[in-house]
Amino acid sequence: MPARTPVPTRIRILQFSLIVAVSLVSFVVLTMPIALRPTTQALDVGGVLQITMQAPRDIEYVSDVRTEEARTAAESAVQPVYTAPDPAIARQQIERLRTAMQYITSVRVNTELTAEEKKANLVTLSDVRLTLKTIDYVVEIPDSRWEAVQSEALRVLEQIMRRAIYEDKVEAVQSGVSLSVSLTLNEQQSTLVTELVTAFILPNSFYSEELTTVARQAARDAVKPIVRTYKSGETIAPAGEIITPADMEAFQQLGMIHPGQRWEDMLGAAAIIIISAFFVPLYFYRRKRAAVVNEPRSILVMAIVFIVFLAGARLFTNRTLAPYGYPLQAAGLLITALFGLETGLVIAIPLCLLASYGLPNTLDLAPYYLLSSLIGLLVLGPVRRFWGFIRAGIAVSLSGLVVLMAYRLPLLAPDLLGIIQFVGVVLFSGFAAASIALLLQYLLAQTLGLTTAFQLLDISRPDFPLLQFFLRSAPGTYQHSLQVANLAEQAAEKIGADPLLTRVGAQFHDIGKALNPTFFIENQVPGNVNTHHDIPPEESAATIIRHVTDGIHLAKKYSLPGRLHDFILEHHGTLITRYQYGQAMEAAGGDAAKVDIEKFRYPGPRPSSRETALLMLADATEARARAERPTDEDGLRALVRSVIDTVQKYNQLDDTLLTLRDLHLIAESFVTTLRGTYHPRIQYPNAKAPDTETTLVSPRKENDLH
Repeated sequence: MPARTPVPTRIRILQFSLIVAVSLVSFVVLTMPIALRPTTQALDVGGVLQITMQAPRDIEYVSDVRTEEARTAAESAVQPVYTAPDPAIARQQIERLRTAMQYITSVRVNTELTAEEKKANLVTLSDVRLTLKTIDYVVEIPDSRWEAVQSEALRVLEQIMRRAIYEDKVEAVQSGVSLSVSLTLNEQQSTLVTELVTAFILPNSFYSEELTTVARQAARDAVKPIVRTYKSGETIAPAGEIITPADMEAFQQLGMIHPGQRWEDMLGAAAIIIISAFFVPLYFYRRKRAAVVNEPRSILVMAIVFIVFLAGARLFTNRTLAPYGYPLQAAGLLITALFGLETGLVIAIPLCLLASYGLPNTLDLAPYYLLSSLIGLLVLGPVRRFWGFIRAGIAVSLSGLVVLMAYRLPLLAPDLLGIIQFVGVVLFSGFAAASIALLLQYLLAQTLGLTTAFQLLDISRPDFPLLQFFLRSAPGTYQHSLQVANLAEQAAEKIGADPLLTRVGAQFHDIGKALNPTFFIENQVPGNVNTHHDIPPEESAATIIRHVTDGIHLAKKYSLPGRLHDFILEHHGTLITRYQYGQAMEAAGGDAAKVDIEKFRYPGPRPSSRETALLMLADATEARARAERPTDEDGLRALVRSVIDTVQKYNQLDDTLLTLRDLHLIAESFVTTLRGTYHPRIQYPNAKAPDTETTLVSPRKENDLH
């Protein structure tokens, strides 16, 4: 049996802490509604009575609920109270109007100004904005009429400001100014008065919280307590009615509700939570390869999603239709979209059982939640397209309907309207579950830096702008990346890593070379001078190493997911550019003290996941295989083993949780893939064909094909 992958202590502590925290929160969520549950039926405001409730005895009591409703209604009927009109505001505005008109008069009588200059001065008035037509009239109006306009403007403003003007009524008052202007003035004078007065109308009466509160309190105090009387056997509320606060008060007064938690209920809730708390970690422990539970951010997201959807489900427990319309299935779909089908299934099972536990309709709600969730997850499968969510939503709805036909329909009265309502909420549940999962997986991926299959598939398309730039700028490196991606993807499938993430990460790991392609041999034209021969080894190494930081620059520029940044940073780990370091040592006469090895070291960090470790191994293996071109399988196997041994020798895999069994599977996968790439080729004789014979392919093309 292969050795189990060691998990860091800090991860174990976090896992244990989250299990305890989620269990405690789940216990609170499950037991709080129990305190409000009656012995025979769940009674809560807004719920539907399943039986007719009758008074078991005569009773007369002061109804606090009905009294409060009456007092609230009386209070709501009181209109807002405003302060009396403030005369100081009226005097202030009248004085401002008088000052403005005095300025207009000074402009009119100024003989040194031309008519155009007078108009220009009037346009600059700050307190009042007159139309150009009105300004023309002001400049030309006779003094006698101007005096009449001034007197009328002051009179109208005083008359208006004596009335109460509320803040939200200013525009209405301004629009009615023209109605207050004397009819003895002509139309132009009336317009001038209206424009002058309108500019100086301000609110002079303001809402008073204190006065309004006093008036509302007086209205409340005027309502006498309401006395409610029931006779023994009198109906309090019939079956099928919505329970009101007044009904609940009557139930409490008559002792029909027995508050308190039964220890059996508490013990039952604790038992199912303990089972769930053991089930999830035990499954992942037995699986050994569920790497997602060893990532702090992933398990934290799963814990939050679990609690949020569980709490939401329990909020709808006291409704007839709402529990069936609640999209609990979205939690499983979301976890599947983010972390894979297996993880989604394991989280969905306890979530469905806990969400439906201890309810009057548990026997049909539990299979409804559980089976519709599981079928939805299986239909969703590995998320690759938007259509997958649509299919999953349809599957949730159809499977939910089938479950309710089996468990709920036999209990329903032959009510067509009720059946239609159930069908409606179940269809809504499937649509809502798919929509919520699709939306949340996108939002969580963007905000928390999680990498989803949707993102990876989108950016791995050949027409993605960065790949197009990569192909045009560094075609040799691009082809190398494709071969590395194929090599790493096959190995990822063998060891249970993420093949899609590995492939896409490998496609982009060398994008930094696109900014300086000619410094890398795979992009150099055969026969050209190698630029590295003309520069010192340190400068050559710096140029090569810079492709890592250049890659991060391009990744940020083209908004690659944060997870792919790890592939760019870690694919060389903290190794050195050995060829340039050898040149430097040769130039130093073999004296290591004269060569700073750190100038030849990649910035790292070392690979921190199995996927980036696979990339490091595949990258080095492909490069060596292309350079050495082994002729048989033994040579391939020795080459692969040498790469793995070298990487291990320099401790580059210490942070990756790879086991010896993983490394063996990786080596076998690499050999199998490379064997297909570097298979032996037929050597064609270099003999000339007779002139009378016609060849299907020219010698040059034939060599190209082989």
